[in-house]
Amino acid sequence: MEPTILFITPPFTQLNTPYPATAYLKGFLNTKGFRSYQADLGIDVILELFSRKGLRELFAELEASDAELSENSYRIFALRDDYISTIDPVIRFLQNKNPTLAHSICDRSYLPEAGRFAELDDLEWAFGTMGIHDKARHLATLYLEDLGDLITEAVDSHFGFSRYAERLGRSATHFDELHAALLAPETRISRTLTDRLEQRLEQWKPSVVCLTVPFPGNLYGALKCGQYLKKHHPDIAVVMGGGYANTELRSLKEPRVFDYVDYICLDDGEAPLLSLLDYLAGKRGRDGLKRVYARIEGVVTYHNQNRERDVAQRDTGTPDYRDLRLDEYLSVIELVNPMHRLWSDGRWNKLTLAHGCYWGKCSFCDVTLDYIKRYEPLTAALLCDRIEEIIEQTGQNGFHFVDEAAPPALMRDLALEIIRRKLTVTWWTNIRFEKNFTPDLCLLLKASGCIAVSGGLEVASDRLLERMKKGVTVAQVARVADGFTQAGIMVHAYLMYGFPTQTAQETIDSLEMVRQLFETGVVQSGFWHRFAMTAHSPVGLHPAGFDVMRIGPETGLFADNDLDHDDPLGCDHGQFSEGLRKSLFNYMHGVGFEFSLKSWFDFRTPPTTIPPNYIEKSIRQVPDNEFRPNAVVIWLGSLPTVSVLEVRKGKKSVEVAELVFYSKKSEWVLETDLALGEWLEKIMPELVIGQHEPYSLGGFKADFEAAGLGSFGTFMQSAVGRTLRQNGLLIV
Repeated sequence: MEPTILFITPPFTQLNTPYPATAYLKGFLNTKGFRSYQADLGIDVILELFSRKGLRELFAELEASDAELSENSYRIFALRDDYISTIDPVIRFLQNKNPTLAHSICDRSYLPEAGRFAELDDLEWAFGTMGIHDKARHLATLYLEDLGDLITEAVDSHFGFSRYAERLGRSATHFDELHAALLAPETRISRTLTDRLEQRLEQWKPSVVCLTVPFPGNLYGALKCGQYLKKHHPDIAVVMGGGYANTELRSLKEPRVFDYVDYICLDDGEAPLLSLLDYLAGKRGRDGLKRVYARIEGVVTYHNQNRERDVAQRDTGTPDYRDLRLDEYLSVIELVNPMHRLWSDGRWNKLTLAHGCYWGKCSFCDVTLDYIKRYEPLTAALLCDRIEEIIEQTGQNGFHFVDEAAPPALMRDLALEIIRRKLTVTWWTNIRFEKNFTPDLCLLLKASGCIAVSGGLEVASDRLLERMKKGVTVAQVARVADGFTQAGIMVHAYLMYGFPTQTAQETIDSLEMVRQLFETGVVQSGFWHRFAMTAHSPVGLHPAGFDVMRIGPETGLFADNDLDHDDPLGCDHGQFSEGLRKSLFNYMHGVGFEFSLKSWFDFRTPPTTIPPNYIEKSIRQVPDNEFRPNAVVIWLGSLPTVSVLEVRKGKKSVEVAELVFYSKKSEWVLETDLALGEWLEKIMPELVIGQHEPYSLGGFKADFEAAGLGSFGTFMQSAVGRTLRQNGLLIV
């Protein structure tokens, strides 16, 4: 009998959209004829807790206990009737099912308010220009976070809306603390989790349960599920995989983990899962397993004798979001950071353009692991097939392409294919700020539905960028960011401080670069991350080569990823944290540019050595037009209406062509000599994106010169050429 598989995402990842791992694997098993189902227990548990029934039970439990409450938690408890009466309408509002409630929420008389609302004076400044619906969602988010604070204090200290017991999973070289927490008495959260799990088991009666653990904040929830399955359904095989296992458990030796799960898979899940399903069905022996841990006679054993290739990306199938409660996720607004808002607001279908990273050289990144080093792009046609299928499944056309760094050539082809198929898609992704993102390519991406990109500027220092092997300079980042911004695409910069050997001078100079990037308006969103040394990055593998020394943690039997290190040549990186955060918060809201950099810190800092107009000058230094050999010419506008007019030039009358173009907002006129006008009328239909092959730049140039119109280079620099370029003639 063929197995029935249930994929589980344990609490908690995101409130607004499901993590895509289960949809990817379900889509793959569809191609193999397996029957599989999926559930996001994170949203299941949240909706159970944050309901009239859930809050009533929560407050009754607190009333019956003798727990000491802080002043803030007691305020929430005292207002329990107001919370119970408002919770269901607020949840429906955040599910976009009750939009008119925004008016009541915004007048500040409807929702009970506790500690989170104390921040509102500052946030009124940050959110002052937001519409009523967005402001109401932010207030509703604060209301939920107040309740979350009560739960964390009085019910379950591990609770968090996007993580559960994250501290226990992060850098857990030993399993003792996790093991003790798993054996501790059940809480309302863990009981709700296992109740919802049991409902899913009764609904679908699986013989195999697969738990995906993308982050440390999912590990405890996954092991609680495994614990319940082992106790109440010992006949069900329990499999664990995901990003946490792939990065943290590559040297696993801890046998107690297998009290909670039967198998742990590494890297891409398709091939290991297929081998495991065959093994469980008796179709192959243990020597046929691929990248699978199991406990054999009390010893953790890694099975990887199987030499079958991984499943090609073109054969993994379309992610399948069926079974997930897509209309019940919550659109919250937690932070004023524009990119973080995209992350948490609205439901995004998640899709990958290419497996791995086409660059794969950054020294702080896990470039030795399969999810980075094995680069395998899909075709634009196949991607659009999957996009159309997912839109049909979900009824939603928002996409987050979750690549480590989306390749510009594939993004170009995808944009052309989206426009060719006349798809309405809104999308965003992660990129490298590399020179192939020309202003014309940015305009094409915008036309296809791109609304935002995020990329690593990291430490805004050319010395350190070279040491990181980023392959970019600060000036190049500025030019690329300007191209995206001019096209109307939001730019988010990942920023890093504390890279090995980074000095106080370089930190301050990096902050000055960031200040200028925001002041010139080419970057709209950013976030500072403290450098973390990981076991699978070049820095972690060869710390001496980066002038640092690994000092911990001690090697244990369980996880191995985050490494402690000493940086003798660098500054005290930790002291910069608050000043960097505070300054960036102000810059993102268009203020504080005139403040001296030292004013953000409560200790002495060196003056910056960066000229005050460095970024502005970098943007103006446009590199020579070096078009790629395979560049194509695209016309994004409408086809013109052409008229022949007689105009007087001195004593003579000459015929000229008048080309009238209609755009979505206006119309504009181009006047040319007759021969050029007639040539444009003939050639422009070939430049419109359609079923025909795109017009190559070489062919375009040859046709122009064959028509006897003079020098192609002169034409492109002429007033007519520049006007066409400004209105939709792209070379990409």
